[in-house]
Amino acid sequence: MSRRLARTLIVVGERIKGAFAEAMDQLDLPVPLARTLLALEEPEPMGDLACHLRCDPSHITGIADRLEERGLVRRVAGHDRRVKLLELTADGAAMRDRIIAVATASSPTARLDQAHRVELLSLLEQLVDEPIGASHQPS
Repeated sequence: MSRRLARTLIVVGERIKGAFAEAMDQLDLPVPLARTLLALEEPEPMGDLACHLRCDPSHITGIADRLEERGLVRRVAGHDRRVKLLELTADGAAMRDRIIAVATASSPTARLDQAHRVELLSLLEQLVDEPIGASHQPS
């Protein structure tokens, strides 16, 4: 049972990652940029964002540059003016909504009915011990 569960989780994760990458190709948006937009609920320090995305902080600067060039984020000063926060622009928020819509439609979870998606979400949140992006959960 444990081996089957582990294997199934890995396969599902890989399929979801693949479907997400294909969906982002439709939007002409590299996956790291899309993941960053999805992570930005409110202005966030770039260092915290790197931690949240589990990437090296040096990568966030390049991602921020590319998102800023596209008009999807802006850098703003934090409470401590030495710390820069990334904040979504109106275009960035609209793109995040498009990402969610396209990714949701192309995800293997789209085959589940609403009740099963709610049940799956509850189970997955138990695995991560927290709701993720509760204000932007797709239905």
